[in-house]
Amino acid sequence: MTSIAQQLEIIKRGADELLIEAELREKLGSGRPLRVKAGFDPTAPDLHLGHTVLLNKLKQLQDLGHHILFLIGDFTGMIGDPSGKNSTRPPLSREEVERNAATYTDQVFKILDRARTEVVFNSAWMGRMNAADLVRLAAKHTVARMLERDDFAKRYQGRQPIAIHEFLYPLVQGYDSVALKSDLELGGTDQRFNLLMGREVQKEHGQSPQCILTMPLLEGTDGVNKMSKSLGNYVGINEPPGEIFGKIMSISDDLMWRYIELLSFELPQKMNKKSGLLNKAAIRGT
Repeated sequence: MTSIAQQLEIIKRGADELLIEAELREKLGSGRPLRVKAGFDPTAPDLHLGHTVLLNKLKQLQDLGHHILFLIGDFTGMIGDPSGKNSTRPPLSREEVERNAATYTDQVFKILDRARTEVVFNSAWMGRMNAADLVRLAAKHTVARMLERDDFAKRYQGRQPIAIHEFLYPLVQGYDSVALKSDLELGGTDQRFNLLMGREVQKEHGQSPQCILTMPLLEGTDGVNKMSKSLGNYVGINEPPGEIFGKIMSISDDLMWRYIELLSFELPQKMNKKSGLLNKAAIRGT
């Protein structure tokens, strides 16, 4: 058995923020496997190393004995999450979502254990909701609350359009946590508002609110922008090994240490730059 302190050390390794640690400590103390949720919208057919920051953390939690819920947001994918965007994001068609989701279920098991991972689709519960159900969900939250989200606030202040349907995205993501009875949800730092919304919606439904673990956004091969297929600075996990190797070799020495921290399972003491235990060439040769 891994102690609570040891689990917390593993959970917090490489993370940006844990909310709320005292609550997570209590949940871990229950002795039952936690229900750990992470959602992925099938907006593109391939996963890249940026996605594996979350997948690696899920793997660590899985190895600690917790129950992993790999959520494919086939319903939310048709809404389109504008997080970090300065304009309305076009929603995907049902056909695009289904095609991309099919590739996710193949790629995710390069990291997670297929036998111990529950793959879920949020259309399973959202598809059963009618218009009245959505109105009731939306009625508990205000426009002022939604405008606390950084990207919405910037667009509102800049007089850029915000479509009403975009306000539904964090609400639906929050309701996913209710449907799955989530104890802990993982997401990138750009998802903080949506993750917190999950806590609020769970409270409204009489559930114990989930804890939140945010992970840093991995810079792409350009060393500046978040890894993204649209920017062409990505390393796809399904790319040929030679292509992956070439892209990794192009990364700067300084950025390589961040890649080691977020993408490897090395212990923190082995990542000390002054220790001489690791070096760029050795990591790239593994």
